[in-house]
Formats: sequence, C-alpha cells, structure tokens
Amino acid sequence: MIGVLLVLALGASGPSCAAVEGLPVGTDVDYPLGGDRDVPAHVGIVVRDRTSAPLEGRYNVCYVNGFQTQPDAKRFWRQHWALVLKRDGRPVVDEAWGEWLLDVRTAGKRTALARIVGRWTAGCAADGFAAVEYDNLDSFTRSGRLVTRAQGLAFASLLVKRAHAEGLAAGQKNLAGYDGTRIGFDFAVSESCARFDECDAYVDDFGDRVLMVEYRLRDFRRACRQHGDDLAIVLRDLDLSPDGVHRWC
Repeated sequence: MIGVLLVLALGASGPSCAAVEGLPVGTDVDYPLGGDRDVPAHVGIVVRDRTSAPLEGRYNVCYVNGFQTQPDAKRFWRQHWALVLKRDGRPVVDEAWGEWLLDVRTAGKRTALARIVGRWTAGCAADGFAAVEYDNLDSFTRSGRLVTRAQGLAFASLLVKRAHAEGLAAGQKNLAGYDGTRIGFDFAVSESCARFDECDAYVDDFGDRVLMVEYRLRDFRRACRQHGDDLAIVLRDLDLSPDGVHRWC
C-alpha cells in the first residue's frame, strides 16, 4: 500500500503553481536508475531517470542531474559551453562520475540553466511523475572554490520553484545538514548517509520524508536499525542495475 498521500497547496509560489502530491510514508522505495524494472508490491515509491516512463500505480520520482552534466551529454553541453564551469578554459570535473559542473556563479547563468533544467522538469510532469529529485546540490564543494554555497542554493531555489509550478514535489539530493525546506524542498534523497553518519541530519530537517539508498550491507543494516521503522530504505548495487542488489529493511 502506498499509504496516505499529502496534497500540498503551494499558493505562495505564484498563481501558476499547481497542487503538489506529497511523498508517501509507510512504504518502500526502489532506486533503479541504471535501468527500468518492475517492483514488488511493498514498494510504493520508484525513482527513475527523466528519460524513463513512470511506473503505473506507484509514486514516481523523476531523477534530474540539476547541477552537473550526465556523462553521455557532453555533445549537448558543448552547445551551451558558456554554462559549463571552467578553470583555465577546461571544464571542472567531478572525477568520481566524470561529470562536468555547471556554472551557476551569476544570476544570468542561473536563469539560463534554470530554463534548460526547467524544460526537463516540465517533461517529467508531462510524463506523469509526481516528484523530481535534483541531484548534486553539493556540487559547489567540488568546484575548487569557484562556486559558493550561496550561488548553489540560489540556483536550487529556481529549480524548486519550477518544480512546484509544474505540480511536482521537489527532492533535495546531497548536502546533509542543510535544511532545504528553507527554499521549498519537500523531501530528501540520501545516498550512503549511514556510511558517512549523516542520516540524522536529513531526518532532523525532513522528518519521515527521507528516502535512503545504501550500497554496502553493513551500512544498510545500520540504517535499518536506526530508521527502518520509519523511513524507506533500500540496499542497491553501485551501478543501480535493474537486476542488481535489492534489499529492504
């Protein structure tokens, strides 16, 4: 059972803002970004890439890389080269994933990037997703001090407003300890919070509206001991493959 859904009226975001369906509680989550799959009946929340279709009968969260480029999207971003963060003419790279950081340092660039990411967000809504997860809120920490925290959060605020205008709940991804509800985030998605002792920080800010993804069995067990009675927690493989590791508390 997906459970009771909270419908939020977000009139403060402007006259074009649609009703937002809140994240359900009392159910499990699956995180198959590496490929679509069916899910067991106890899984009521599914996070899928924005290029995928939502899964009927579930609360679907659309994955959008809001602050960095996807590894296979370099041709697209070369057409928007001025919006890619550079040092000495070379893109600044998140080495762990081979992703270029986006340049959110000026209001003009933030506006231009928000138009691009906003189109993807609108696509999520048109496809039937209920929410959107904007990955890499903490991208500024990998910028070599080129991007400030304030600049990153200013861009995040634009994305949240667009999500709400499209009728989507907005999920904060990364930056544990920052209370994203200040700028309108409705829930959080945490990866490896048990491994890095960050789970309580997300719970302090978002309560039971936190989705937890762990990649090591010992971290998953720790998360389940601490939060398994209240939160949706899943153990996945690093490739997030459809037929890979899937365990729930």
